Amino acid sequence: MKVTAEVHLAGIGGWLPPEVPTADAVADGRYGEADRRASGMLAVRVADALPAPDMAVRAAATALRRAARTGLTADDYGALLHCATYHQGPDGWSAPHYVLRHTLDRPVGAAQIGPGCLGMLTALEMAVHRLAADDAADAVLLTAADNFSPAVVDRWNASRLFLLADGAAAAVVSRRGGFARLLSVGSVSAPAMEELHRGGEELFPPGITVGRSLNFEERSDHWRRRWAEGAAPPRTHLGDVVAAAVDRALEEAGTGLEKIARICHTGYSEGALHTIYLDPLDVEAADGTWDFTRHIGHVGAADPFLGLERLWTRGEVVPGDRVLLLAAGPGMEVACAVVEITAPYQPATARQEEDL
Repeated sequence: MKVTAEVHLAGIGGWLPPEVPTADAVADGRYGEADRRASGMLAVRVADALPAPDMAVRAAATALRRAARTGLTADDYGALLHCATYHQGPDGWSAPHYVLRHTLDRPVGAAQIGPGCLGMLTALEMAVHRLAADDAADAVLLTAADNFSPAVVDRWNASRLFLLADGAAAAVVSRRGGFARLLSVGSVSAPAMEELHRGGEELFPPGITVGRSLNFEERSDHWRRRWAEGAAPPRTHLGDVVAAAVDRALEEAGTGLEKIARICHTGYSEGALHTIYLDPLDVEAADGTWDFTRHIGHVGAADPFLGLERLWTRGEVVPGDRVLLLAAGPGMEVACAVVEITAPYQPATARQEEDL
């Protein structure tokens, strides 16, 4: 979707717990040395018992302080969209409204958005539609957070594509200006591939209700066996969906990949990052955020925004630079956004944020 209206990222924030070196996980037997070497991962962020919604509140506090520099107050927000890829708390309870209560604390709508790891980009697109349809409020708060510490999850071995990490990100989408202007946002899906994440698992009863772990590798093994038995593999490669989504986003933004300064992508392990994201786009790891994500892991839907915050606050992208945000999720679906940096990060101003 080409964004023709003035829509900006007015604020952005991230929160990450301490890192656990992958070498430590190997030393205590949680992770295999061969897998560690193949992944290229150096560390993973682990929050232990800190609830995911509380991490979202911490990230949102930073994003809201930064957005307040544009004149936004809590009364200017029309909605909160919270993204999660794993369970947030009690069944039948609303994590989005918990985050709303502890951030904006206003009687606006709050909703949880999926699907999975591209949720925050999906929420970004929804925020654009919201601002276009309702001029009564000038901003929407986006949050994303996950904690994969429950015993039923083995963050080190649930997938060879990534290591599950804990953390949160937040962003403020606004009409009033900010540090980046949104040029395009959208997604491309390949629904015929949705069964790859089911892996033969029954839809009912839901796996978590019978103590089944979140284990993508078991589901991949299921399909490897089926294909060895003669079942037809998917005709579409996820990398092709990535390329199609990126091509569309770039065209709608009126730019080309050669004009993109950096790519903020999902925090995959090295091999998967190249196969799914970098190789289909014919770009190098240095064009993305691998130097950052290999110390973090895969923080669900938060990854692209954690990367953007890192690049902006370190001055690795400056006004005039265009940045591609990119994520893939179950479905299969790939979402992209193109933003243009319009204001530099100013450390002196950042210190003054605490007074707002």
